[in-house]
Amino acid sequence: MSDLAWIFISALLVNNFTLYYFLGLCPFFGVSSKVSVAVRLGLATIFVMIITSLAATFLTTFVLPHAPYLKLISFIIVIASTVQFVEMVIKKLSPTLFRAMGIFLPLITTNCAILFLALTQTSKEYTLVQGLVFALGAGGGFTIALALMAGLREEGELSKVPNIVKGTALNMIIAGLLSLAFMGFAGLFSA
Repeated sequence: MSDLAWIFISALLVNNFTLYYFLGLCPFFGVSSKVSVAVRLGLATIFVMIITSLAATFLTTFVLPHAPYLKLISFIIVIASTVQFVEMVIKKLSPTLFRAMGIFLPLITTNCAILFLALTQTSKEYTLVQGLVFALGAGGGFTIALALMAGLREEGELSKVPNIVKGTALNMIIAGLLSLAFMGFAGLFSA
């Protein structure tokens, strides 16, 4: 398998940020009640991850060799700025979506999955193209996790579920089963 394909599949399925590393759980549980909102938040997160990946490559190439102590703060500034931009665009283009996402749109800023992306990309010394493929895979994996959780939650609301497991308990069971399913991908690609 080529290097780029492995990076993409690894970030998308094998080492899914949400279901393997348990990063980005706040939007995973909070926004995943409707598939349409979950997918849109996933797309916004992919955009932020791509911009963060580009900025991380630029910063590690030109700025951080001279000031390595600025690594963490510079990544946080890039993420926060990008999220503010995305928030303004969504508010302007789709006020309904902006209201549906509520507090979870600005929470992309504190989504540890995005910071993990930047730190992992720089520690693995990915090139620009490898970093972009990594960001697409990680964002796609995050979107898949959100959409799967949202779909199962919508299905759970339509099904007859015992009262003892409704709500948070059922969501935790679903998340655990999704995580187990995604951990099965590790065995498929271990060679």
